[in-house]
Amino acid sequence: MKTIGLLGGMSWESTVGYYRAINEGVKVQLGGLHSAKIAMVSVDFEPIEKLQHAGDWDGTARILVDAAKNVQSAGADFLLICTNTMHKVAPQIEEALDIPLLHIADATAETLLAKGIKKVGLLGTGFTMEQDFYKGRLSEKFGLDVVVPKQADRDIVHRVIYEELCLGKIDANSKAEYLCIIDALAEQGAEAVILGCTEIGMLVQQQDTRVPLVDTTMIHAHKAVEYAVK
Repeated sequence: MKTIGLLGGMSWESTVGYYRAINEGVKVQLGGLHSAKIAMVSVDFEPIEKLQHAGDWDGTARILVDAAKNVQSAGADFLLICTNTMHKVAPQIEEALDIPLLHIADATAETLLAKGIKKVGLLGTGFTMEQDFYKGRLSEKFGLDVVVPKQADRDIVHRVIYEELCLGKIDANSKAEYLCIIDALAEQGAEAVILGCTEIGMLVQQQDTRVPLVDTTMIHAHKAVEYAVK
């Protein structure tokens, strides 16, 4: 079994989900008392969040490259960045490492294509919904048609992530707003909606809506298990 490298803490709330899902997946695959071999570095999210909103992506890259090198030094055979947004600096991290990076957008796209889905809605931070590093990869590399919410709805999604979900706060009103936004994406023709922030699955689950949901945290974790035990 390979050692899974996790670059977490962005936020730690969702990193908990990664740790649990990966270990549960290894138990299903191997049985008995098996658990995942994991090397993890969990960063302090506060300074990273400030750099994000200041537009200093080079600053965030420096922090994450140093942390990723530590994961590699701890014996990881491959790396997961446990956040969608910080795949913005995935190229810098990949360049600095000798081990492969399991990209969250690639894992998500492969799952969508396996289900025959071609047009998909995307929820995430404003950075993920508006910039090209994520939705551009989905469309250019995998041929997916990606739609995002209107500006006012993007603002709601972004605010709830940073002001509530990253702090572990689950609010019923925010959940209702998210479900309305998901319905609006379906009305735009989305066959499914990507929960493209690793915290969103804390707020909305498949049982809450008839629109198919694609939880990137669970997909990323499951791909890591497949890669580790194959």
